[in-house]
Amino acid sequence: MPQEKTIIISVGGSMIVPNDIDTVFLTQFKTLILDYVSRGFRFVLIAGGGKTARKYQNAANEITPLTKDDMDWLGIHSTRLNAHLLRSVFVHEAHPRIVTSPHDDIDWKESVLIGAGWRPGCSTDYDAVLIAKNLSIPKLINLSNIDYVYTDDPRKNPEAKKIEKIEWKEFRKLIPSEWDPGLSSPFDPVAAKECEKIGMEVAILNGNNLENIRAYIDGQAFVGTVIYPNTL
Repeated sequence: MPQEKTIIISVGGSMIVPNDIDTVFLTQFKTLILDYVSRGFRFVLIAGGGKTARKYQNAANEITPLTKDDMDWLGIHSTRLNAHLLRSVFVHEAHPRIVTSPHDDIDWKESVLIGAGWRPGCSTDYDAVLIAKNLSIPKLINLSNIDYVYTDDPRKNPEAKKIEKIEWKEFRKLIPSEWDPGLSSPFDPVAAKECEKIGMEVAILNGNNLENIRAYIDGQAFVGTVIYPNTL
């Protein structure tokens, strides 16, 4: 299968479980994916932890102070729970095993491959980047609940400006330099560093607008932020 026919999507936990499990999103997302599968595409879907992870982390930390590794493991298992949910949604199309290490020798013949968290020290954004690298997929779609990356938090700063295109070296100035469990950032800083290193393109799109995702895949005009390799 040509690599341009294989699409990797990091599905933020905020899309899967914004508060409760979003069955409307999952139903429509499945329809979108299967439409492209019928046209010969294959998909790698990496599940994030989102609020599920933060609820477990906050609850445990309230009772017993936790190390960062402990916090991360709660997040990792939250991503795996969400990944099993995706695996069940795509039960007839997906590879039976969920990928939990981006360094696994991935041999899959199915239309859909599901992945989840790997180890402490990063988010599933980083896992998605490494799996894309492993499979020689040059672009990554990151689905979250925002339309664009902004120069600042638009909820706090009315002067914040939306960003449609940005190089990695500039994007990395906008986000924290270190990973922290429960971090809320448009893209994991560890993943961003790796993307800059290997020259990967990432499109950050709002997963609530499925027609917009379709527009991006089809090479049409879309709403979102593209982070691309440095030109110099």
